[in-house]
Amino acid sequence: MKIAMIGSGYVGLVSGACFADFGYRVVCVDADAAKIAKLERGEISIYEPGLDQLVASNVAGGRLSFATNLGEAASDADVVFIAVGTPSRRGDGHADLRHVFTVAAEVAAQISHYKVIAIKSTVPVGTGDRVDEIIRRSKSPSLFSVVSNPEFLREGAAIEDFKRPDRVVVGVPDDRSRAVMEAVYRPLSLNRAPVLFTDRRSSEIVKYATNAFLATKITFINEVADLCERAGADVQQVARGIGFDGRIGPKFLNAGPGYGGSCFPKDISALIKTGSDFEAPLRIAETVSLVNEERKRAMGRKVIKACGGSVKNRTIALLGLAFKPNTDDMREAPSIAIVQVLKDAGAIVRAYDPKAMENAKGFMDDVKFAPSVEACLDGADAMVLVTEWDMFRALDVMEIKRRLKQPIVVDLRNVYRPDEMEAAGFTYVSIGRESVRATSA
Repeated sequence: MKIAMIGSGYVGLVSGACFADFGYRVVCVDADAAKIAKLERGEISIYEPGLDQLVASNVAGGRLSFATNLGEAASDADVVFIAVGTPSRRGDGHADLRHVFTVAAEVAAQISHYKVIAIKSTVPVGTGDRVDEIIRRSKSPSLFSVVSNPEFLREGAAIEDFKRPDRVVVGVPDDRSRAVMEAVYRPLSLNRAPVLFTDRRSSEIVKYATNAFLATKITFINEVADLCERAGADVQQVARGIGFDGRIGPKFLNAGPGYGGSCFPKDISALIKTGSDFEAPLRIAETVSLVNEERKRAMGRKVIKACGGSVKNRTIALLGLAFKPNTDDMREAPSIAIVQVLKDAGAIVRAYDPKAMENAKGFMDDVKFAPSVEACLDGADAMVLVTEWDMFRALDVMEIKRRLKQPIVVDLRNVYRPDEMEAAGFTYVSIGRESVRATSA
């Protein structure tokens, strides 16, 4: 089995490396010559736990290689995966499919024997049909099949998700392409991962509907957290009670500052636009998107309130900038909106993140990036925990208090226990739980 992975970004590189680890010959292709040159030198431009070792071992084993020339890779492949970016289009939020269609036309020129073109990029319903039409302009339908094969990789756990998935979804137009894709994913049968075959359009909707539903769970528990704060309840206990219901489950019921990242915001916008195009408005998704954006800004105001109503000329120490732990991804991260609210209120913002600070510089101005947790906290008027990296979970609370000018902690991930923070003499504000006030603060 020979595979060409067109697009060597997050999805393409992780998928290509994992397929190579299954024993297939994989060529990861990208038009960005600088990116390919780095990959050939063993330099991984994204942070994903274990990815650098996985890439290195499969390059050394001769199963994984990199190229800028799509033609040779696609011509030789049995399966060509399209894994290029589909960013939100400015103005309407629809997915920008220009790269997908460009690749489809270039792949069509290389087809001389039967091959499957698998769309792994996140695309609106009907995209597979359009790719099929593009290729049919120059090639006989007997020489190819276009399938939908969306990815469900969580940043920070992508390799595990690929090799031990909840499910694999493949939308196929015919039995021949189904047989090929069954062979592609046969290595997963050892883990008994279910492979769901659907029609192509259903597969395309599965991806968007999945992310929209998960984003809805996050947004729902965040609104419940607001109710808990006002009613004197504990959102973590409420979430556990909800999660024990088998119809709901416990995942994505952790209250926090709102969702971010490269998938949820973009995919919900695209789903909303698709619903509008088909005259099937998705009102729940529209509300989820609006509520989530407001929540990020509300977290900034929450910090200001915890500091007595003013942060003007006060130093606020932010721990964590990436939208979630174990990634350096800053796209749509809640920290961006929080920083802006604090700066607008006159705060001096100092921040530390173990992996995302370099990327953060492209998303926020006039922020002092600290070289360590200690340097971030020293002399600050308040600490705000934004991203729950493991290293932040084990901080010595008395050491935090010693380094801060004022014993104020705003915990946007509910990492610490209110009773322990109260005993340590902090003003402690978390999400969906009763706040405690230091008598000396």
